[in-house]
Amino acid sequence: MNDTINLVGVFATGALLGALFFGGLWWTTRKGVASDNPALWFLGSLLLRTGAVLTGFHLTADNDWRRALACLFGFIIARFVVLRLTYTLIPVPVTASEVS
Repeated sequence: MNDTINLVGVFATGALLGALFFGGLWWTTRKGVASDNPALWFLGSLLLRTGAVLTGFHLTADNDWRRALACLFGFIIARFVVLRLTYTLIPVPVTASEVS
C-alpha cells in the first residue's frame, strides 16, 4: 500500500514537471515570436526547461525503474492536458480567388 501511494506522488511530480515543461514551451513561443531576439528566448528557455525537467526526473526516480516510469507517465499526461488547455484555432486567410 505504501508503494502505491508513493507511485501516485511520483506520478503527480511527473505531471508537474510536464506542466512546467510544456507550459513553459507555450509561454516561450508566445513571447519569442513577438521578441526582437527570438533565438535568445528559445535557447534560454530550452536550456532552463530541459535542465529543470532532467533534474526533477533524476531526483524523483531515485534509481528505481517503476518510479521513473510513473514520472514519465505523468509527464506525458501533462503534455496532453497543456495541449488541450492552450489549443486555439488559427483562422486560415481566404484569398479572393477562392471566394469566386
